Amino acid sequence: MPNPSRLRAAALTATALALSVLLAGCGGGSQEDDEDLTGQKLDWKDCPAPSEAEGGGAAPSPLPDGDAWQCATMRAPLDWDDPEGDTIGLALIRAEASGAADRRIGSLVFNFGGPGGSGVTTLPAFGQDYAKLRTRYDLVSFDPRGVGRSDPVECLDDEQLDTYFQQDATPDDRAERTELVDNTEKFNAACEKHSKQILPHVRTTDAARDMDLMRQVLGDDELHYFGISYGTELGGVYAHLFPEHVGRAVFDAVVDPTQTAEQSSLGQAKGFQLALDNFAEDCVSKTEDCPVGDTAEDVKTRIARLLKDLDRKPIPGVFPRELTETAATGGIAQALYSKDFWEYLTEGLEQAYDGDGRVLMVLSDALNGRNEDGEYSNITAANVAINCADDKPRYDPAYVEGKLPAFRDASPLFGDYLAWSMVSCTDWPVAGAADHPDVSAPGAPPILVIGNTGDPATPYEGAGRMVDALGKGVGVELTYRGQGHGAYDSKNRCVQDAVHGYLLDGRVPAAGTVCS
Repeated sequence: MPNPSRLRAAALTATALALSVLLAGCGGGSQEDDEDLTGQKLDWKDCPAPSEAEGGGAAPSPLPDGDAWQCATMRAPLDWDDPEGDTIGLALIRAEASGAADRRIGSLVFNFGGPGGSGVTTLPAFGQDYAKLRTRYDLVSFDPRGVGRSDPVECLDDEQLDTYFQQDATPDDRAERTELVDNTEKFNAACEKHSKQILPHVRTTDAARDMDLMRQVLGDDELHYFGISYGTELGGVYAHLFPEHVGRAVFDAVVDPTQTAEQSSLGQAKGFQLALDNFAEDCVSKTEDCPVGDTAEDVKTRIARLLKDLDRKPIPGVFPRELTETAATGGIAQALYSKDFWEYLTEGLEQAYDGDGRVLMVLSDALNGRNEDGEYSNITAANVAINCADDKPRYDPAYVEGKLPAFRDASPLFGDYLAWSMVSCTDWPVAGAADHPDVSAPGAPPILVIGNTGDPATPYEGAGRMVDALGKGVGVELTYRGQGHGAYDSKNRCVQDAVHGYLLDGRVPAAGTVCS
């Protein structure tokens, strides 16, 4: 089932591209493996078009200055406990620094979240946003193991996924609950059948070790890093494992490292409800009439009524599929990731009230990694695989039912949806590693930790808890009083000046800085 509570980022680009259609990766390889993988030489070449697992589409366009994006494949141990055993290929992408060679600091490695998002496709999509950082860094990102071109986790095929995402993810009776559990078991069994070899090796600790190998292969003494959403968890785990190799690092849209999967889902129920409240208030506060309600409460009441109606009778979506209650809920959640998409949410709701579910379904498709050709990236498969390998708790249906009142209290709209998402790992074939990640990093240099007060997916409180967990003298918190998932890409001048000052010039902002 779609699981926005654990999809911590990376679908915004797909949303924008899909909506633009409706509303108007990497090749190359390393040279022969060295006995010591840290000595391998990367064979950088022009990037091919993204693979289906990366989301498909065209090869990345040249950078504004005409330079081409370059791609390569780095070899890494399949099993870090057996570093001399089998290897896997990790897809990398880079844009070389645009400034003077004597001003170059090194590589700046990005992880945009998910888990399960392809950095190889996301970095060029947002590349122009990081042009200033490129003046002193090679911009680098990658498909983490199990993602995109990096030995992707494979589960269901496209046709099966269409059916899977049409199911009722908020069961109202025993029959619907049984169907949901059965479908989840079939999904997990398909993952084991098609990807048994990689499933035990996609934990965040594995990806962190990959990044340290990447640091060495790229020729850097320190890892300079920009982590967004789940990328902050990955960055925190890296800092815990390799504090002596942390360079200048920024964490934006911060995952709370102290929470279990249940606590994270409950926190996101509150976060998405807050974002919905803010959307409703924004809509009715405009000078023109809000087309989806007369008051903020009316907006939310009408949305709740729409979902109940869709539970009884779906409406036409993107032909030949119908917009179900589940798809509509996912589409609404996806639109709340960015204030830039609120206008699409308004349009989608207005059309849905008239029996047209196309816009909400396109939003839902973006959340699930489906493109306009009906092909799915592997973001859902990788997301489930990484989360289930990381998270030790397992929640059965009876446990979830007992927690429904708390989730409904947190969010009347999203509570059931997020509570039932917890069954995703119930019968996963690989044991989870821990209740929550260890990000303590004594001795690491300052890490800039940015929390957004209106973030639906990684609620603001997580930033402060990340600072505390990193340890005294490491995390430096900056607050952005804004909306949407993350802060840097909001284009807020105060936030960007703080990030640029640290990454480019080593100036650490004062702890407790607030940007509005």
